[in-house]
Amino acid sequence: MWLYGTMQQDNLIGKMLGNYRILTTLGQGGMARVYKAYQENLDREVAVKVLPPWYAADRNFVERFNLEARLVARLSHPNIVTVHDANEQHGHLYIVMQLVDGGTLKQRLDQLQAQGKTMDITEVVPIFTQLADALTYAHEQGIIHRDIKPVNVLMDRSGRPILSDFGIAKVLASTRENLTHPGAGVGTPEYMSPEQCQGGTVDGRADIYALGVMLFEAQTGHTPFRGDNYPALAHSHIYEPPPRPSSMNRKIHPAIEHIILTALMKNPQQRYQKASDMAAALKQALVSNAVPGGYYGQQNNSSFLTQRSSASIAALYPCQMCKHPNKPKMKFCTRCGYPLNQCALCGERNPVSNRFCFKCGQPLARL
Repeated sequence: MWLYGTMQQDNLIGKMLGNYRILTTLGQGGMARVYKAYQENLDREVAVKVLPPWYAADRNFVERFNLEARLVARLSHPNIVTVHDANEQHGHLYIVMQLVDGGTLKQRLDQLQAQGKTMDITEVVPIFTQLADALTYAHEQGIIHRDIKPVNVLMDRSGRPILSDFGIAKVLASTRENLTHPGAGVGTPEYMSPEQCQGGTVDGRADIYALGVMLFEAQTGHTPFRGDNYPALAHSHIYEPPPRPSSMNRKIHPAIEHIILTALMKNPQQRYQKASDMAAALKQALVSNAVPGGYYGQQNNSSFLTQRSSASIAALYPCQMCKHPNKPKMKFCTRCGYPLNQCALCGERNPVSNRFCFKCGQPLARL
Protein backbone atom coordinates (compact mmCIF):
# COMPACT_ATOMS: atom_id res chain seq x y z
CA MET A 1 0.00 0.00 0.00
CA TRP A 2 1.28 3.46 -0.81
CA LEU A 3 2.05 5.01 2.56
CA TYR A 4 3.90 8.10 1.36
CA GLY A 5 3.12 11.36 3.17
CA THR A 6 -0.50 10.74 4.19
CA MET A 7 -0.99 14.22 5.63
CA GLN A 8 0.79 15.90 2.73
CA GLN A 9 -1.23 13.92 0.22
CA ASP A 10 -4.48 14.74 2.04
CA ASN A 11 -3.59 18.39 1.59
CA LEU A 12 -4.37 17.99 -2.11
CA ILE A 13 -8.07 18.09 -1.24
CA GLY A 14 -9.38 21.54 -2.07
CA LYS A 15 -6.30 22.36 -4.15
CA MET A 16 -5.97 22.70 -7.93
CA LEU A 17 -4.06 20.29 -10.15
CA GLY A 18 -4.11 22.01 -13.51
CA ASN A 19 -7.77 22.72 -14.30
CA TYR A 20 -9.02 20.25 -11.70
CA ARG A 21 -10.07 21.06 -8.14
CA ILE A 22 -9.55 18.01 -5.93
CA LEU A 23 -12.73 17.28 -3.96
CA THR A 24 -12.32 13.99 -2.10
CA THR A 25 -10.46 10.68 -2.07
CA LEU A 26 -12.11 7.83 -3.99
CA GLY A 27 -9.58 5.09 -3.33
CA GLN A 28 -5.97 4.12 -2.92
CA GLY A 29 -3.89 1.22 -4.16
CA GLY A 30 -0.28 0.20 -4.24
CA MET A 31 0.46 2.43 -7.21
CA ALA A 32 -1.69 5.53 -6.92
CA ARG A 33 -4.41 7.43 -5.13
CA VAL A 34 -7.62 8.32 -6.97
CA TYR A 35 -9.56 11.50 -6.28
CA LYS A 36 -12.89 12.90 -7.31
CA ALA A 37 -12.29 16.33 -8.83
CA TYR A 38 -14.16 19.15 -10.50
CA GLN A 39 -13.06 20.57 -13.86
CA GLU A 40 -14.17 24.15 -13.61
CA ASN A 41 -13.71 25.26 -17.22
CA LEU A 42 -15.98 22.44 -18.51
CA ASP A 43 -18.25 22.23 -15.44
CA ARG A 44 -17.90 18.47 -14.91
CA GLU A 45 -16.69 16.00 -12.32
CA VAL A 46 -13.78 13.73 -13.19
CA ALA A 47 -11.51 11.15 -11.56
CA VAL A 48 -7.86 12.11 -11.05
CA LYS A 49 -5.27 9.41 -10.41
CA VAL A 50 -2.13 10.76 -8.73
CA LEU A 51 1.04 8.67 -8.72
CA PRO A 52 3.55 8.66 -5.83
CA PRO A 53 6.19 11.41 -6.13
CA TRP A 54 9.11 9.08 -6.77
CA TYR A 55 7.71 8.36 -10.23
CA ALA A 56 7.75 12.05 -11.12
CA ALA A 57 11.38 12.20 -10.01
CA ASP A 58 12.30 9.71 -12.76
CA ARG A 59 12.28 11.76 -15.96
CA ASN A 60 12.53 8.67 -18.17
CA PHE A 61 9.43 7.30 -16.46
CA VAL A 62 7.59 10.60 -16.98
CA GLU A 63 8.35 10.50 -20.70
CA ARG A 64 7.12 6.91 -21.01
CA PHE A 65 4.05 7.70 -18.92
CA ASN A 66 3.09 10.66 -21.10
CA LEU A 67 3.62 8.66 -24.29
CA GLU A 68 1.46 5.80 -23.05
CA ALA A 69 -1.22 8.22 -21.81
CA ARG A 70 -1.43 9.74 -25.30
CA LEU A 71 -1.86 6.28 -26.82
CA VAL A 72 -4.55 5.25 -24.33
CA ALA A 73 -6.36 8.59 -24.75
CA ARG A 74 -7.03 7.59 -28.36
CA LEU A 75 -9.12 4.61 -27.25
CA SER A 76 -12.83 5.22 -27.71
CA HIS A 77 -15.06 2.38 -26.53
CA PRO A 78 -18.12 2.32 -24.22
CA ASN A 79 -16.41 -0.25 -21.96
CA ILE A 80 -13.04 1.51 -21.67
CA VAL A 81 -12.63 4.47 -19.35
CA THR A 82 -12.08 7.73 -21.22
CA VAL A 83 -8.76 9.47 -20.54
CA HIS A 84 -9.18 13.26 -20.62
CA ASP A 85 -5.75 14.52 -19.65
CA ALA A 86 -2.33 13.64 -18.20
CA ASN A 87 0.15 16.08 -16.72
CA GLU A 88 2.59 16.92 -13.95
CA GLN A 89 2.42 19.72 -11.40
CA HIS A 90 4.60 20.38 -8.37
CA GLY A 91 5.95 16.83 -8.39
CA HIS A 92 2.50 15.28 -8.80
CA LEU A 93 2.21 13.09 -11.89
CA TYR A 94 -1.49 12.62 -12.62
CA ILE A 95 -3.94 11.28 -15.16
CA VAL A 96 -7.51 12.57 -15.53
CA MET A 97 -10.29 10.14 -16.44
CA GLN A 98 -14.02 9.84 -16.82
CA LEU A 99 -15.70 9.55 -13.41
CA VAL A 100 -17.52 6.22 -12.98
CA ASP A 101 -19.43 6.12 -9.71
CA GLY A 102 -21.06 2.69 -9.51
CA GLY A 103 -18.28 0.92 -7.63
CA THR A 104 -16.04 -1.82 -8.99
CA LEU A 105 -16.45 -5.44 -10.04
CA LYS A 106 -14.41 -6.39 -6.98
CA GLN A 107 -16.99 -4.76 -4.73
CA ARG A 108 -19.74 -6.68 -6.52
CA LEU A 109 -17.88 -9.99 -6.16
CA ASP A 110 -17.17 -9.27 -2.49
CA GLN A 111 -20.86 -8.54 -1.95
CA LEU A 112 -21.86 -11.85 -3.52
CA GLN A 113 -19.24 -13.76 -1.55
CA ALA A 114 -20.50 -12.22 1.72
CA GLN A 115 -23.96 -13.53 0.82
CA GLY A 116 -22.59 -16.98 0.01
CA LYS A 117 -23.54 -16.54 -3.66
CA THR A 118 -21.84 -16.52 -7.05
CA MET A 119 -22.75 -14.40 -10.04
CA ASP A 120 -25.75 -15.62 -12.03
CA ILE A 121 -25.22 -16.40 -15.70
CA THR A 122 -27.61 -13.62 -16.75
CA GLU A 123 -25.34 -11.14 -14.98
CA VAL A 124 -21.97 -12.71 -15.66
CA VAL A 125 -22.38 -13.08 -19.44
CA PRO A 126 -23.24 -9.42 -20.21
CA ILE A 127 -20.42 -8.16 -17.98
CA PHE A 128 -17.72 -10.46 -19.34
CA THR A 129 -18.90 -10.17 -22.93
CA GLN A 130 -18.54 -6.40 -22.73
CA LEU A 131 -15.08 -6.73 -21.16
CA ALA A 132 -14.05 -9.11 -23.94
CA ASP A 133 -15.37 -6.63 -26.50
CA ALA A 134 -13.31 -3.88 -24.86
CA LEU A 135 -10.17 -6.03 -25.01
CA THR A 136 -10.86 -6.95 -28.63
CA TYR A 137 -10.97 -3.27 -29.52
CA ALA A 138 -7.84 -2.39 -27.52
CA HIS A 139 -5.86 -5.31 -28.91
CA GLU A 140 -6.80 -4.25 -32.44
CA GLN A 141 -5.27 -0.86 -31.62
CA GLY A 142 -2.08 -2.59 -30.48
CA ILE A 143 -2.65 -1.92 -26.77
CA ILE A 144 -2.47 -4.71 -24.17
CA HIS A 145 -3.77 -4.07 -20.66
CA ARG A 146 -1.43 -6.40 -18.69
CA ASP A 147 -3.23 -5.98 -15.35
CA ILE A 148 -6.81 -7.20 -15.75
CA LYS A 149 -8.38 -7.66 -12.31
CA PRO A 150 -11.75 -6.90 -10.64
CA VAL A 151 -10.60 -3.66 -9.01
CA ASN A 152 -9.73 -2.32 -12.47
CA VAL A 153 -13.27 -2.94 -13.71
CA LEU A 154 -15.42 0.06 -12.83
CA MET A 155 -19.21 -0.26 -12.87
CA ASP A 156 -21.58 2.53 -13.80
CA ARG A 157 -24.99 2.83 -12.20
CA SER A 158 -26.70 0.87 -14.97
CA GLY A 159 -24.37 -2.10 -14.40
CA ARG A 160 -22.12 -1.45 -17.40
CA PRO A 161 -18.49 -2.53 -16.81
CA ILE A 162 -15.78 -0.05 -17.77
CA LEU A 163 -12.17 -1.20 -17.90
CA SER A 164 -9.61 1.20 -16.44
CA ASP A 165 -5.82 1.50 -16.07
CA PHE A 166 -4.88 0.62 -19.63
CA GLY A 167 -1.20 1.09 -20.34
CA ILE A 168 0.00 1.86 -16.82
CA ALA A 169 1.32 -1.66 -16.21
CA LYS A 170 3.39 -1.38 -19.39
CA VAL A 171 5.03 1.80 -18.16
CA LEU A 172 5.76 0.23 -14.79
CA ALA A 173 7.19 -2.84 -16.47
CA SER A 174 9.65 -0.66 -18.37
CA THR A 175 11.02 0.75 -15.11
CA ARG A 176 13.47 -1.87 -13.91
CA GLU A 177 13.71 -0.69 -10.32
CA ASN A 178 9.94 -0.97 -9.89
CA LEU A 179 9.86 -4.70 -10.65
CA THR A 180 9.00 -6.45 -7.42
CA HIS A 181 10.24 -9.83 -8.65
CA PRO A 182 13.28 -10.01 -10.94
CA GLY A 183 12.40 -11.53 -14.30
CA ALA A 184 8.66 -11.21 -13.76
CA GLY A 185 6.29 -8.91 -15.56
CA VAL A 186 4.27 -6.33 -13.71
CA GLY A 187 0.75 -7.39 -12.84
CA THR A 188 -1.26 -8.77 -9.95
CA PRO A 189 -0.04 -12.31 -9.12
CA GLU A 190 -3.48 -13.91 -8.75
CA TYR A 191 -4.38 -12.84 -12.32
CA MET A 192 -1.04 -13.10 -14.12
CA SER A 193 -0.62 -15.43 -17.09
CA PRO A 194 2.13 -18.06 -17.08
CA GLU A 195 4.12 -16.08 -19.63
CA GLN A 196 3.93 -12.96 -17.44
CA CYS A 197 5.10 -14.96 -14.43
CA GLN A 198 8.06 -16.20 -16.48
CA GLY A 199 8.89 -12.72 -17.75
CA GLY A 200 8.22 -13.82 -21.31
CA THR A 201 6.75 -12.02 -24.30
CA VAL A 202 3.22 -10.80 -23.58
CA ASP A 203 0.41 -10.30 -26.08
CA GLY A 204 -3.37 -10.04 -25.94
CA ARG A 205 -3.70 -13.67 -24.86
CA ALA A 206 -2.30 -12.70 -21.44
CA ASP A 207 -5.33 -10.42 -21.00
CA ILE A 208 -7.58 -13.32 -22.06
CA TYR A 209 -6.00 -15.50 -19.35
CA ALA A 210 -6.64 -12.81 -16.73
CA LEU A 211 -10.24 -12.48 -17.93
CA GLY A 212 -10.57 -16.24 -17.46
CA VAL A 213 -9.27 -15.90 -13.89
CA MET A 214 -11.89 -13.23 -13.19
CA LEU A 215 -14.62 -15.40 -14.71
CA PHE A 216 -13.48 -18.31 -12.52
CA GLU A 217 -13.71 -16.01 -9.50
CA ALA A 218 -17.17 -14.73 -10.47
CA GLN A 219 -18.47 -18.30 -10.74
CA THR A 220 -16.76 -19.85 -7.69
CA GLY A 221 -16.01 -17.03 -5.27
CA HIS A 222 -12.25 -17.61 -5.49
CA THR A 223 -9.37 -17.23 -7.90
CA PRO A 224 -8.10 -20.58 -9.23
CA PHE A 225 -4.74 -20.29 -7.49
CA ARG A 226 -4.14 -18.95 -4.00
CA GLY A 227 -0.88 -18.50 -2.14
CA ASP A 228 0.87 -16.42 0.49
CA ASN A 229 3.62 -15.16 -1.77
CA TYR A 230 4.48 -14.44 -5.36
CA PRO A 231 6.71 -17.51 -6.00
CA ALA A 232 3.94 -19.87 -4.90
CA LEU A 233 1.36 -18.19 -7.11
CA ALA A 234 3.75 -17.99 -10.06
CA HIS A 235 4.54 -21.71 -9.72
CA SER A 236 0.82 -22.53 -9.77
CA HIS A 237 0.15 -20.42 -12.86
CA ILE A 238 3.09 -21.95 -14.71
CA TYR A 239 2.81 -25.62 -13.73
CA GLU A 240 -0.41 -26.56 -11.93
CA PRO A 241 -3.72 -27.24 -13.71
CA PRO A 242 -6.55 -25.07 -12.42
CA PRO A 243 -9.25 -26.83 -10.42
CA ARG A 244 -12.48 -27.48 -12.28
CA PRO A 245 -14.92 -24.69 -11.40
CA SER A 246 -17.68 -27.30 -11.00
CA SER A 247 -15.74 -28.76 -8.05
CA MET A 248 -16.46 -25.48 -6.23
CA ASN A 249 -19.80 -24.56 -7.78
CA ARG A 250 -21.92 -27.55 -8.76
CA LYS A 251 -24.47 -25.26 -10.42
CA ILE A 252 -22.06 -23.73 -12.93
CA HIS A 253 -23.20 -24.02 -16.53
CA PRO A 254 -21.02 -26.55 -18.44
CA ALA A 255 -20.46 -24.06 -21.25
CA ILE A 256 -19.16 -21.44 -18.82
CA GLU A 257 -16.81 -24.00 -17.26
CA HIS A 258 -15.48 -24.87 -20.71
CA ILE A 259 -14.90 -21.17 -21.46
CA ILE A 260 -12.99 -20.71 -18.21
CA LEU A 261 -10.76 -23.74 -18.74
CA THR A 262 -10.02 -22.72 -22.33
CA ALA A 263 -9.01 -19.21 -21.25
CA LEU A 264 -6.76 -20.68 -18.53
CA MET A 265 -4.71 -22.95 -20.77
CA LYS A 266 -0.99 -22.71 -19.92
CA ASN A 267 0.03 -22.54 -23.57
CA PRO A 268 -1.22 -19.30 -25.15
CA GLN A 269 -1.73 -21.19 -28.43
CA GLN A 270 -4.41 -23.31 -26.75
CA ARG A 271 -6.41 -20.38 -25.36
CA TYR A 272 -8.88 -18.23 -27.25
CA GLN A 273 -6.67 -16.44 -29.74
CA LYS A 274 -8.85 -13.34 -29.74
CA ALA A 275 -11.01 -11.85 -27.03
CA SER A 276 -13.82 -11.75 -29.58
CA ASP A 277 -13.75 -15.57 -29.68
CA MET A 278 -14.30 -15.66 -25.93
CA ALA A 279 -17.11 -13.10 -26.25
CA ALA A 280 -18.84 -15.24 -28.87
CA ALA A 281 -18.59 -18.32 -26.64
CA LEU A 282 -20.10 -16.38 -23.72
CA LYS A 283 -23.04 -15.20 -25.82
CA GLN A 284 -23.68 -18.75 -26.95
CA ALA A 285 -23.59 -19.95 -23.34
CA LEU A 286 -26.39 -17.52 -22.47
CA VAL A 287 -28.43 -18.74 -25.43
CA SER A 288 -27.95 -22.40 -24.47
CA ASN A 289 -28.91 -21.59 -20.88
CA ALA A 290 -32.10 -19.76 -21.92
CA VAL A 291 -33.44 -22.11 -24.57
CA PRO A 292 -35.13 -25.29 -23.29
CA GLY A 293 -33.14 -28.32 -24.42
CA GLY A 294 -29.80 -26.58 -24.96
CA TYR A 295 -29.47 -25.84 -28.69
CA TYR A 296 -25.72 -25.22 -28.60
CA GLY A 297 -24.82 -23.21 -31.68
CA GLN A 298 -28.28 -23.45 -33.26
CA GLN A 299 -30.19 -20.46 -31.91
CA ASN A 300 -29.75 -16.72 -32.31
CA ASN A 301 -30.92 -14.09 -29.84
CA SER A 302 -34.19 -13.33 -31.62
CA SER A 303 -35.23 -16.97 -31.90
CA PHE A 304 -34.47 -17.81 -28.30
CA LEU A 305 -36.50 -14.83 -27.12
CA THR A 306 -39.56 -16.10 -29.01
CA GLN A 307 -39.11 -19.79 -28.11
CA ARG A 308 -38.11 -19.52 -24.45
CA SER A 309 -40.24 -21.00 -21.69
CA SER A 310 -41.35 -18.22 -19.37
CA ALA A 311 -41.95 -20.76 -16.62
CA SER A 312 -38.36 -21.96 -16.62
CA ILE A 313 -36.38 -18.71 -17.05
CA ALA A 314 -36.69 -15.02 -16.35
CA ALA A 315 -37.66 -13.05 -19.46
CA LEU A 316 -34.84 -11.17 -21.17
CA TYR A 317 -35.53 -8.16 -23.38
CA PRO A 318 -33.40 -7.25 -26.42
CA CYS A 319 -32.02 -3.74 -26.77
CA GLN A 320 -33.54 -1.93 -29.77
CA MET A 321 -30.09 -0.60 -30.65
CA CYS A 322 -27.70 -3.56 -30.27
CA LYS A 323 -30.13 -6.50 -29.64
CA HIS A 324 -28.34 -7.41 -26.40
CA PRO A 325 -30.65 -9.26 -23.91
CA ASN A 326 -31.37 -7.32 -20.70
CA LYS A 327 -32.99 -8.16 -17.39
CA PRO A 328 -36.57 -6.91 -16.80
CA LYS A 329 -35.64 -4.15 -14.33
CA MET A 330 -32.98 -2.50 -16.50
CA LYS A 331 -33.64 1.02 -17.81
CA PHE A 332 -30.51 1.14 -19.98
CA CYS A 333 -28.87 -1.58 -22.08
CA THR A 334 -26.02 -3.12 -20.10
CA ARG A 335 -23.94 -3.34 -23.28
CA CYS A 336 -24.42 -0.09 -25.20
CA GLY A 337 -26.23 2.13 -22.64
CA TYR A 338 -29.22 2.83 -24.92
CA PRO A 339 -32.49 3.70 -23.07
CA LEU A 340 -34.65 0.58 -23.15
CA ASN A 341 -38.20 1.75 -22.42
CA GLN A 342 -38.44 5.53 -22.65
CA CYS A 343 -41.95 6.99 -22.57
CA ALA A 344 -42.75 8.81 -25.83
CA LEU A 345 -45.11 11.19 -24.00
CA CYS A 346 -43.23 12.38 -20.91
CA GLY A 347 -39.71 11.05 -21.58
CA GLU A 348 -39.55 9.02 -18.35
CA ARG A 349 -37.16 6.06 -18.54
CA ASN A 350 -38.94 2.93 -17.37
CA PRO A 351 -37.73 -0.61 -16.62
CA VAL A 352 -37.79 -2.59 -19.85
CA SER A 353 -40.55 -4.91 -18.59
CA ASN A 354 -43.03 -2.08 -17.88
CA ARG A 355 -46.16 -1.98 -20.05
CA PHE A 356 -47.20 1.47 -18.85
CA CYS A 357 -45.17 4.51 -17.86
CA PHE A 358 -45.10 4.67 -14.07
CA LYS A 359 -45.01 8.51 -14.25
CA CYS A 360 -47.83 9.37 -16.68
CA GLY A 361 -49.54 6.03 -17.37
CA GLN A 362 -48.94 6.17 -21.13
CA PRO A 363 -48.82 2.69 -22.80
CA LEU A 364 -45.24 1.82 -23.68
CA ALA A 365 -43.96 0.19 -26.84
CA ARG A 366 -43.16 -3.46 -26.18
CA LEU A 367 -39.88 -4.91 -27.47
